[in-house]
Amino acid sequence: MIVERPRDLLIKKIAAHGFMILFLIVIMFPFMMVVSISFREGNFTTGTLLPENPTLEHWALAVGLDFTRADGTVVKPPYPVLLWMWNSVKLGLMAAFGVLTISTISGYAFSRIRFTGRVALLDVLFIIQMFPTTLALVALYRIFDNLGDVNKGLGIDSHISLVLVYWSGVILHIWTLKGYFDGIDTALDKAAAIDGATPWQTFRFVFLPLAVPMMAVIFVLVFIGAINDYPYASVLLRSEDKMTLAVGSRLYLNEFKYLWGDFAAAALISGLPITAVFLIAQKYLTSGLSDGAVKG
Repeated sequence: MIVERPRDLLIKKIAAHGFMILFLIVIMFPFMMVVSISFREGNFTTGTLLPENPTLEHWALAVGLDFTRADGTVVKPPYPVLLWMWNSVKLGLMAAFGVLTISTISGYAFSRIRFTGRVALLDVLFIIQMFPTTLALVALYRIFDNLGDVNKGLGIDSHISLVLVYWSGVILHIWTLKGYFDGIDTALDKAAAIDGATPWQTFRFVFLPLAVPMMAVIFVLVFIGAINDYPYASVLLRSEDKMTLAVGSRLYLNEFKYLWGDFAAAALISGLPITAVFLIAQKYLTSGLSDGAVKG
């Protein structure tokens, strides 16, 4: 039996807690600086961590409200931040639900259904995933530019076009869910078949509940990826009312003026949808396995 002296244990606890506090300070400092800039007067990055004369001007402009300064000057919102955030949320949800649907059905099919060319198709998908997605930017622009001549809804400056691009990133998630389904005992398939369940009913009522934790992870990852996406959105979206928050926020930092305070407030607002989705999906991460468990 190992007996450790109380003094040594106290020193280790102090060292561990001190390291964690220092680590949190290092992580939180950039975030606190952004919060500080969003409450400072003017649009400057220099200043103290605690603003000397805090103001809600940048936050009011970010949510689309006019702000009256102390000298009576009325400042109007320069950009439609809430519209950009709505566009980001809409595209994120469409991308997440689409990718989740395709990857779940495809992952189950590759895991449980044996068909000709299955292994070869999996290898092709794996090879495609090895290439950086940014290599396709020029090709995607050309494709949707030509499609726009046939159908405006599938051309440049269309949310549908951007969602289709997001759906093309489904390959990695197909592999992820396939591996997840491979780890489920095949006895469940046989038990469901004995009970008279069709292949679709087996998927819907047996495997789908068991996959809820992994599906929640994929949904959150795709949603966050779409919300934060800049390369694809900046190439395919042109008009101000179609922009996402990630693309539109770049307008605050133009060559003539840098609106750092407004930019900081808009950046903090952009984190709200991600936080909300993560908190909602968190309960499914813990309840999915128990909801799909086999009861004796």
